[in-house]
Amino acid sequence: MTPPAAPDPAAQPIGVFDSGIGGLTVARAVALRLPHERLVYFGDTAHLPYGEKSTAAIQAYAVKICDVLLRQHCKLILIACNSASAAAYELVREYVGSKALVVGMIDPVVQHVGRHYAGRPVGLIGTKQTVGSNIYRKKIDQLDRGVDLHALATPLLVPMIEEGFFAGRVSEEIIRAYLDHPALQGIDALLLACTHFPLIKPQIDAYYQGRVAVLDPSDVVAATVAEALGARQLLAAPAAGAPPAHHFYVSDFTRSFEESTRIFFGQEVQLEHYPLWE
Repeated sequence: MTPPAAPDPAAQPIGVFDSGIGGLTVARAVALRLPHERLVYFGDTAHLPYGEKSTAAIQAYAVKICDVLLRQHCKLILIACNSASAAAYELVREYVGSKALVVGMIDPVVQHVGRHYAGRPVGLIGTKQTVGSNIYRKKIDQLDRGVDLHALATPLLVPMIEEGFFAGRVSEEIIRAYLDHPALQGIDALLLACTHFPLIKPQIDAYYQGRVAVLDPSDVVAATVAEALGARQLLAAPAAGAPPAHHFYVSDFTRSFEESTRIFFGQEVQLEHYPLWE
C-alpha cells in the first residue's frame, strides 16, 4: 500500500501574534509582500497591552500562543509585537526549536537603522516594556555605527489606539504632548517601536511636516520574513483562484478588533475565540 504523501512544508501557514490590533500592521505588510501565503493571526486581546506587563507574564502568554500556532502547523512564527520581542524572543526560539522559524520585530529594525542612520540622532517611541528593556539601545550600540538613540516610553498610545482614538483631536493632543518631550528634540528620524503606532503615523507625519523621517518597521520586518522563507525554499507557490483565506484567533472578543481586521485586509473576517486559559 502506498503511504500518503508528506505535506508540503511550503504550503503551511505563517503564524503571527500580538497583544491586539497592532500586529495587524505587520500582518498586512506580510500579506502584501507575500500574497500567496496564508496567515494565522493570534490577537491576545485578553491581556493587552503587553507594554504594561512583566517579562514573566509576556513569556507565559507567548508560549501559550506558540502552542496554538504550532498546532496549526505554522512554518514561521512572527512575533509582531515589540514588547513580546523584547521579553520573549529568545525563549520562543528555544521553545519552538526546529518546528518553525521565528522572526521578531527588533533585529531587522536595528539592522535597518544601522544601515541608514549611522552617526545620526534617532528617536524611538514604544511601550514601557520595550523602552525599559533597553534592548534597542544595546543592539544599536553593538553595531558601533554611531547612532545616537533617544528613547521615550509613550504608555497612553496603545490603549488609545485599541479604543479607536487614532484619527481625531484627542489623539492629536496626546501625540503632540509626547513628541514635544525634550528627549525627542533634535532627531533626524523617529522609530515607531510598537506595531500599533503605524496607525497614528499620519498624525506623527503631520506634526513633523517633513523635518523628521518617521520609520514604520512593518515593511522591513515583512522583507525579513520573505528572505527567511526564501532562503529555505519555504515560499508558498502561486495558486489559481481566490487568495488564501487567513484565520484570526482572539483570546477575548472585541468589536474594535473585528472592525480593524476587516479594514486592514479589505474582506469580511471570521474571528475564532480561543481563550489561553480556561
